[in-house]
Amino acid sequence: MASLPTIGWIGAGRMGTAMAGFILAAGYPVLVCSRSAASRRKLVVRGARDAASPAECARGADLVFSSLPDDSALRAIALGPEGVLANARPGAVFVDTSTVSVEVSAEVAREADKLGVPYLRVPISGNAASAQRGEVTALVSGPRSAWDVVKPVAQTFSNAQVYLGTGDEARIMKLVVNALVVNFAQAMAEALALGRKAGLGWNLMLDTLAQSTLTSPWLKAKVALLKPRDFTPTMTTRLILKDIDLMLAAARANAVPMPLTAATRQLMQAVVGAGYGDEDYTAAIKLAEQLCGLSTDRVD
Repeated sequence: MASLPTIGWIGAGRMGTAMAGFILAAGYPVLVCSRSAASRRKLVVRGARDAASPAECARGADLVFSSLPDDSALRAIALGPEGVLANARPGAVFVDTSTVSVEVSAEVAREADKLGVPYLRVPISGNAASAQRGEVTALVSGPRSAWDVVKPVAQTFSNAQVYLGTGDEARIMKLVVNALVVNFAQAMAEALALGRKAGLGWNLMLDTLAQSTLTSPWLKAKVALLKPRDFTPTMTTRLILKDIDLMLAAARANAVPMPLTAATRQLMQAVVGAGYGDEDYTAAIKLAEQLCGLSTDRVD
């Protein structure tokens, strides 16, 4: 029986740690590299080996995954003489699962092509909580032959995978999904404030939404958290602002008007200004409540 490929994992935040944990549980040898020693230890105690740098991770792995916060982080670990691409083994594949701009992704793709490293864009639709359950969707684009190699690994940490094309289609699809999520979150904030102000009970409204034609796995998960007024972040308001900026940049590049998303961006900035930047982005509800004179404390 052929041995399993060694997986390099760069970036052990909440999403990355959860996904790498599933890979470990499936029996793959894993090298982990992260700026946070505490995050690395969570995987090392489960059997991963520590890598001191992205270059060391790349030199020791057959497939290198990254889970990173933004464009600058992807550039830092992928490019340059100490980056993944310059140090990848012959035949290795580089797989980035981050939400980043098409421009930076294309920059990485050009360097990957120059160095002969297959590069897959696999942004993840989901959040830290769903990642811990393995209930995320992998949005995939890049060389199909590379995806055929990587797919069994991705199936360990995702319950759905969608192959979208050979370029940066997955990056755009992630923005499409998140645009719907963030605009719905803002619309929900306004709607719930209206209901409360008009005298509807908080739990009654949420129970009704969960049984309405609007119901979805996302809405059901949010209802479960909102009933006890739990705004522990699945994604912080500050972080969702980064994603909105990526949406609006893509809209400018493609001459697409997004007035609703532009307004949501300003409202989410107001949520940060109101002191809720490190809470879940559904804290837009608190701002909507404040604006119409309602208490933001727990309600029945």
